[in-house]
Amino acid sequence: MYKTNVNLNRYKTFYDVAKYGSISKAAQSTFTSQPAISKSIKNLEEELGTQLFYRKKDGVILTPKGEELLYYVEKSYANLVTAERIMVETEDLKRGKLSLGMPSNVGTFYLFDKVIEFHKKYPNIEISVVTGGTKYLLDLLDSHKIDLMFDMAPVNIENNDELTCDKIKSVKYCFAYKTGTSSFDIKKVKKLKDLKDVPLILPIVGTSNRNALDEIFIKNNVSVENVINIHTSEMIESFIKKDLGIGYIIYDVIKNDVINNEISVLDFKEELPSVDIEIVYNKKLLSAAPKRFVEEYINYSIKS
Repeated sequence: MYKTNVNLNRYKTFYDVAKYGSISKAAQSTFTSQPAISKSIKNLEEELGTQLFYRKKDGVILTPKGEELLYYVEKSYANLVTAERIMVETEDLKRGKLSLGMPSNVGTFYLFDKVIEFHKKYPNIEISVVTGGTKYLLDLLDSHKIDLMFDMAPVNIENNDELTCDKIKSVKYCFAYKTGTSSFDIKKVKKLKDLKDVPLILPIVGTSNRNALDEIFIKNNVSVENVINIHTSEMIESFIKKDLGIGYIIYDVIKNDVINNEISVLDFKEELPSVDIEIVYNKKLLSAAPKRFVEEYINYSIKS
């Protein structure tokens, strides 16, 4: 029969030892004696009937069962931290935290201005912004290390029924060049097929946005050869400004450059792809600050 009176202190000790990879370091960080830490781990192993750590000269490493236990303990610990935030964060946002995750290009053209405005209005809220790839951000969201994730569609959350994913904005791609370019004759570029004769700056092969563009090229019998492949929108924008070719980029990324007449956009009759920006979150574990950010600056209502 399973016990219902779980000793949370033992699991906290296990978490600390796993985090530091050392009983001595865990003892130092928690101001606890090493014998007390060792005894707690021994008692937990006896209670669970399995070895949780392999002992080494310079510390400890988790056994397979220890790795399995750590997954659940980390999630439980993260839930407790989030629950504490929900309890102590005031609705008037006199204190609290906001943690956001996003690819850098989404942050640059869509979110950073909103974050700045939110900080001006709620200066007592501690804000963290993390950038990275989709899988990395989903892992952070799953472990409650970020509150909200923003990314280009599609974000696959089929295997996680705790998360909600919704479209919040649709953006379009365009072909753009440095205003007054001297690298090629822009007057000769009037349709997609004309791109075969000019230098191009495109997303790297295999990415979703490049795949969508390649489908457009195939559909319109366009063959391109003079291509620089770039991973990020920021670098594509920079290469356009250096007059290295015509770049394929989200219009919102270069909108201010267009307004300032630094970059110009080609107007093709052929329809170019668009992409959705999606928000991902755990609706059960949102405190006041992220809810307010979404409601006021994303114009989105959190689903209950």
